Amino acid sequence: MAILRIDASIQGPNSASSALADLVEKELAGAPIARRHLATDPIPADAWTNAIQGTYTPAEHRTDAHRSALALAGELAGELRSADAAILALPFYNYGVSQHVKTWFDLAMAGGEQGEKFLDGKTAVVLTTRGGAYGPGTPRDGWDHNTDYLRRVVGDIWGADLILIEREFTLVGVNPALDAFIETAELMHKTAAEAASAAGRVLASR
Repeated sequence: MAILRIDASIQGPNSASSALADLVEKELAGAPIARRHLATDPIPADAWTNAIQGTYTPAEHRTDAHRSALALAGELAGELRSADAAILALPFYNYGVSQHVKTWFDLAMAGGEQGEKFLDGKTAVVLTTRGGAYGPGTPRDGWDHNTDYLRRVVGDIWGADLILIEREFTLVGVNPALDAFIETAELMHKTAAEAASAAGRVLASR
């Protein structure tokens, strides 16, 4: 089974989302994994614009930027098509989907057919983390503009059998203003870690 893993955290070795993805991967007993890290190897911010412009430009009139962007778009789409499953570690930043993750989504879709279900019937484990808490009853209920987007694209548009794992309060222990929530954060961490390991076992069984 070939697995595509995408990471996007800017936190390096302190990444909460990558740590959860590592737990998924640990259950896979050495299955081949294609990797792309959108934070350490970002996609050029103008690639999507150039790919779209290039699509509507006759081949003989395309610029080098058009051709490069179209090639990258095709590469990203091909990675998704060829994967048997996906592990997507995509943290929440600034109340939504980060710029570098959105660029990946946009460019991959530019490299495929309109509405192409890249992951149709395949399992995709999406791991998303948030520094604070955004659930019902919290002061910032409704401020999470990331998670529903991930559901819509990975599950509905790309057709994946989606396993979504969320962890909140990752800044507890880092931001002193959140010290009152240590026990809650520890429970959230434990629950997310257990879910990640269970998701890895699901992948391993398929």
